[in-house]
Amino acid sequence: MSDLKLYSHQNVLLQLETAEFRNGYYVLEFYSANKKPSPVQTQEVSKFYLYPSGGTLRDTDFQLLFYDSKYDTYRGFKPPHLRNVQAQK
Repeated sequence: MSDLKLYSHQNVLLQLETAEFRNGYYVLEFYSANKKPSPVQTQEVSKFYLYPSGGTLRDTDFQLLFYDSKYDTYRGFKPPHLRNVQAQK
């Protein structure tokens, strides 16, 4: 079984399936180094916030870390909360 706290595109997608969605963002947890998500195990685990309406990932203090069109609903990304709404229609 893989460690979902290792930062990768695949682990973002897997965490989204069960992550809390509130106020327009998903709460994700990854190992971190220097307040950024880490692809390797570290001593620290931090919360990060993915805003799919803009494809942005923010750190624990809600500071912008990066934009990625893979996670932008305006570029076609379908996060779980939108897939569920569309399935009900």
